[in-house]
Amino acid sequence: MTRRPSGEHGAGRRAGLGGWLRRRTLLAAAWAADYAYVARWQIQGFWFRLDPAAYLHPEEGMELRQPVLLLPGVYETWQFLRPLAEFLSARGHPVHTVRTLGYNRGSVPDMARRVEEYLAAQDLSQVAIVAHSKGGLIGKQVMLGEQAHRVSRMVAVNTPFSGSPYASLFLVPSIRAFSPRDRRLRTLMASLDVNARITSVYASFDPHIPGGSGLDGARNIVLDAMGHFRPVADPELHGIVAQELDRAGSPPGPAGSDS
Repeated sequence: MTRRPSGEHGAGRRAGLGGWLRRRTLLAAAWAADYAYVARWQIQGFWFRLDPAAYLHPEEGMELRQPVLLLPGVYETWQFLRPLAEFLSARGHPVHTVRTLGYNRGSVPDMARRVEEYLAAQDLSQVAIVAHSKGGLIGKQVMLGEQAHRVSRMVAVNTPFSGSPYASLFLVPSIRAFSPRDRRLRTLMASLDVNARITSVYASFDPHIPGGSGLDGARNIVLDAMGHFRPVADPELHGIVAQELDRAGSPPGPAGSDS
């Protein structure tokens, strides 16, 4: 048997250690950038509050596309999804938000009821949900509920469909609800009927959902981007969302027209 010289063993170990350190440094930097991003948007959303009605009416003459309902994650208001609102509105999508969600701290069933009330009050139909994190769980709950006929499909971004192992480390009920052992989450996981109408898009590294956001029976797309929050503003994600919404069908006609 040929033995590798001891120097080669040492070089191999050093190379392996160097690769491990580079990977860990990259993940740590992505984690730090992710939290810096969410802190900036939370502060900006608190001090500079915009009226979401501005995104309801694309410019007259623009090709009118499918209405979109944005659903933010836990401790997020609709303003956290402004990069998506601006992108989708500019493409001709009337963009709806549900102000009664507030910071989205309630249980998934309670928040879903508020969304259902909005859909019914606005008499919306053929709506596409675009959701972030917890918003995807709320969206799936709505797709299984009394107003399900109003929703055509959902694009969910970094949603913990199978939960997160970190959730059980928290005492706050709004976070512990994402534990893989949570009864409500397990019930939602077991409901497979609407998964074929869901596209789950998730980052290659999500510090909050280490297992990823793959969903059985859904269309699953992995982003090159890293992070739980930063992908919301990533052009790669915007392109994927536009592509997935276009797959839902052709636009009804020009904005401002009666057709």
